[in-house]
Amino acid sequence: MIEEFKGLATSWFGGIVDKYSNEFSMVRDNLSKANIKMAYRTYTSLALLATISSFFIGMFITFIALSILDISIFLKIIYVFFVSIIFSSITLVTLLFYPQQRSSTRKAEIENNLPFLLAHMGAVTESGIPPYVIFRLVGQFEEYGEASKEIKKIVRNIDSFGIDPLSAIKDVATKTPSDELKQVLFGFVTTTEAGGNLRTYLKTAGDQAIFNWKMKREKFVQQLTMYAEFYLGILIAAPIFIISLFSVMGMIQPNMAGYSIFDLMRLSIYLLVPLMNVIFLIFLRGVEVPI
Repeated sequence: MIEEFKGLATSWFGGIVDKYSNEFSMVRDNLSKANIKMAYRTYTSLALLATISSFFIGMFITFIALSILDISIFLKIIYVFFVSIIFSSITLVTLLFYPQQRSSTRKAEIENNLPFLLAHMGAVTESGIPPYVIFRLVGQFEEYGEASKEIKKIVRNIDSFGIDPLSAIKDVATKTPSDELKQVLFGFVTTTEAGGNLRTYLKTAGDQAIFNWKMKREKFVQQLTMYAEFYLGILIAAPIFIISLFSVMGMIQPNMAGYSIFDLMRLSIYLLVPLMNVIFLIFLRGVEVPI
């Protein structure tokens, strides 16, 4: 069933994707980095098909919802069209930006686990085993998350595709979303080709990764201090001030712009303040440095 949808989407929108490939370059560049196992042409075609489908679904749902209201047909048509446009636009933007968002998430997780991955690789190298075996052993540890998946791709390239180890490493290095991992892998290849000491290289790379990780943690802690001050000033003090202001205004003038002051107060308490807190939590989640 899924394959039928893929074929349908590609047959309908594949030509559009090819014609406007520059406009969809963000999807093409981030699809493999996001580890989404789907061709760029297929994914983008599915996104366009989902956008068109969401327009008609939004139109149907909005029409049903408005059928119970006593408003003119003209207003219903305007509302149905407007809501459908918004619904389909959200679908399109979400699907087109998802690979980039997923790529950024993978990058953060890879770079967070990279110091410990390199320390493990350095310890394994002490035994003098070949580089290919190092990647095979380290890739078995799921604790490194997305970093383990990148290492497993190297092993897959060698075992399943018959690529030589150094070419397999280069292939993963060019596609990984993490610049730090890319540098490490290319450095691994260069050191091996030059006949250098892998133990020394991995120790140096591991120390540098640990240093970068500590710097990111310290920077994030400093940012949290600033965010805490923002939260206290905007999301705690400001709502209290607004509610106090509404209380005073309610004793002087019970209505404002045709709305009851106490209705506006309830709206602020039960909708505006929780919504602002949710937005703030989403923002913190986006800038969070994983532990």
